[in-house]
Amino acid sequence: MPNIHLDSKLVARYGGSGPRYTSYPTALHFSDEFTVGEYQKHALISNEVLNPRPLSLYVHIPFCQSLCYYCACNKVITRNANRVNRYMDNLYEEISMQAALFDDDRVVEQIHFGGGTPTYLSDRQLRELMAHLRDEFNLHTGGEREFAIEVDPRSVTTHSISALAEIGFNRLSLGIQDFDPRVQQAVNRVQSPKDIVALVEYAREVKFRSISFDLIYGLPHQTEESFSRTLDTVIALRPDRLAVYNYAHLPMRFKGQRMIQECDLPSPDVKLTILNRTIDKLSDASYIYIGMDHFALPDDELVKAQHNGTLQRNFQGYSTHRDCDLIGLGVSSIGHIDNTYSQNAPTTTAYQMALEAGKLPIRRGIAVDSDDRIRAAVIQQLMCYGQVDYSYFQQHMDIDFPNYFNSELTRLAPLQRDGLVDLYPNRIQITAIGRMLLRTVAMVFDRHLAPESSDTRYSQTI
Repeated sequence: MPNIHLDSKLVARYGGSGPRYTSYPTALHFSDEFTVGEYQKHALISNEVLNPRPLSLYVHIPFCQSLCYYCACNKVITRNANRVNRYMDNLYEEISMQAALFDDDRVVEQIHFGGGTPTYLSDRQLRELMAHLRDEFNLHTGGEREFAIEVDPRSVTTHSISALAEIGFNRLSLGIQDFDPRVQQAVNRVQSPKDIVALVEYAREVKFRSISFDLIYGLPHQTEESFSRTLDTVIALRPDRLAVYNYAHLPMRFKGQRMIQECDLPSPDVKLTILNRTIDKLSDASYIYIGMDHFALPDDELVKAQHNGTLQRNFQGYSTHRDCDLIGLGVSSIGHIDNTYSQNAPTTTAYQMALEAGKLPIRRGIAVDSDDRIRAAVIQQLMCYGQVDYSYFQQHMDIDFPNYFNSELTRLAPLQRDGLVDLYPNRIQITAIGRMLLRTVAMVFDRHLAPESSDTRYSQTI
């Protein structure tokens, strides 16, 4: 996306709060009236369709050795081995209970270990966890499987990387955030670029299929020049994928963020400059903009999926496996089975109490109706492909798009005037500038948000 820059006027107009649309409806609209029995019913229904969907597993490991001050994830800072062992025992029980709901011929094509810090667990614990998954589910063994794990570079060695490959992982996601020493000190995440270079080189030696980096802009003491140096280091390492997130400073919601001095954060103008510079540098380095905050090299499977129509967006971000049912495992994890979303208990205490009482730890969720499914499809097309083809909805959902979404198309008119979208008789096309504000465009089709909503429970859209 060379030479595509957001200006401050557009950011002021459209840069409020909004969902990231890893689901629709979003998790804020899940209800505690959704029961375990309803989840079990839909799990069994998903087995009965003519061609049952393959499975995807998300496994949440909440533990961390230390607190990264910017972090907004569900995490537990502990060095108590007994606490970890109890959690793992409960996780194994949940795996067995979930696996019993799904037919054995449903292959697991995707696994994602997230956190917290999955590599908080020892090599032995990770082996045992993967072995338990293998015993209970039908795991794909071919090269096209996507088994990913989030890695804290401070908690792994080359020996650990080798062990992860032997366990079955073929994708690594490294939490880099920033290479600048002053920024690292300010967020309590000090890690050596030299060590990260060695880990990346070794991961390639042991044939990891994909390596991705997470970066954050808007952290304390960042400047255009400092983040540019970080990008230079990143580009030299040539990760297959990059996620460049906007830091959301919400100290009233996340206690760790109170350790960050607001006066040390870059101004909105500096953040915008950093973002524009990031787009330029990554484009010049041949990275393709996928959407939201994700970039990939031209031969990456995300780029191929975007071209062939199999890209999707879910709770792990962008994914190449479009038609999987997602099973959430572990505290606070979210699943998407049949026409339902469900979320586990948000605290380890509530999670463990449920399992130790012999119950699945699902605490809330939603069964979506036909209108939600239509709107979810619109938002998926916007987020994944930057356009909406009206004929798709006529053919697959039996609706006349312009008539069904008459009011939404009217609300898109100001976005068209500002150059975010182009409206045609047969489609909506997001412009290059509009792709940086995908969430703003998608919000127009969200019936659960009030018009002109800016809900502070969501992060900033840019």
